[in-house]
Amino acid sequence: MQRSDFRFFERLRVRWAEIDAQKIVFNGHYLMYFDTAVAGYWRALGVPYAETMIALDGDLFVRKAELEYMASARYDDVLDVGMRCARVGTSSATFVGAAFRHEQLLVSCNLTYVFADPLGTASKPVPRELRDLFDRFESGQPMVEVQVGTWAELGAAARAIRTEVFIAEQKIPADMEWDDADEGAVHAVAFNRLGRGLATGRMLEHGPGVAKIGRMAVLASSRHGGVGRAVLDALLEAARARGEREAVLHAQLTAARFYERAGFVRRGPEFDEAGIAHVEMLRAI
Repeated sequence: MQRSDFRFFERLRVRWAEIDAQKIVFNGHYLMYFDTAVAGYWRALGVPYAETMIALDGDLFVRKAELEYMASARYDDVLDVGMRCARVGTSSATFVGAAFRHEQLLVSCNLTYVFADPLGTASKPVPRELRDLFDRFESGQPMVEVQVGTWAELGAAARAIRTEVFIAEQKIPADMEWDDADEGAVHAVAFNRLGRGLATGRMLEHGPGVAKIGRMAVLASSRHGGVGRAVLDALLEAARARGEREAVLHAQLTAARFYERAGFVRRGPEFDEAGIAHVEMLRAI
């Protein structure tokens, strides 16, 4: 088994609490490592696991777990845990995983899941939607599509995401979230393969040659997976297509590093907006 066998990897660092009296990772912790990688695999598919299973009226339950140990990980090792869907049967799916330290294979696993009713009392056929997700991902296809359009075209999806992130999660008053600018803005929404909106943002004309990007929101279950960056890049491309030379935005301080990685730089002091610390940032287009 080699690293090239996997499209997806979850990077983990061995913690002190995970080693045993032999000063190596306790064998049972590898199951936790592989389970963590499975959760990351679902994020890579672009589907929030819990909400997706509710929509499919079922859930995946572990039927069998097999591990093979070749070498040991030690405290502070950085591991890349690969995961892939190897086979989908009538009512089951088998995942293969491997924990690597650099190029060295340490432990491999086979995990068999059964798709069943939500209570796990009876198996059910694996839904076609899941089969298609696994096939598309393992064949290298993109799992998220960003659509750019008007409020009339994308408003329903954008409103649902912003309501969940800004109003429900961040407690921003609804009357501060919604404004007339939505009608004339360019909107971007990232959709997964099941048609669920995961992230959104909008672009306004801030001045001659300057675009203002705002209302960037990513559902909690989809963060740190590249979805927000895909929306930002789509808005920047739309601004570039309109002939804008510069983009400006008001970033929440907790998101400033995200925008810095996209080429934005801070300008001016921090300020309060809707009760949240912000900083103005800009970049050339």
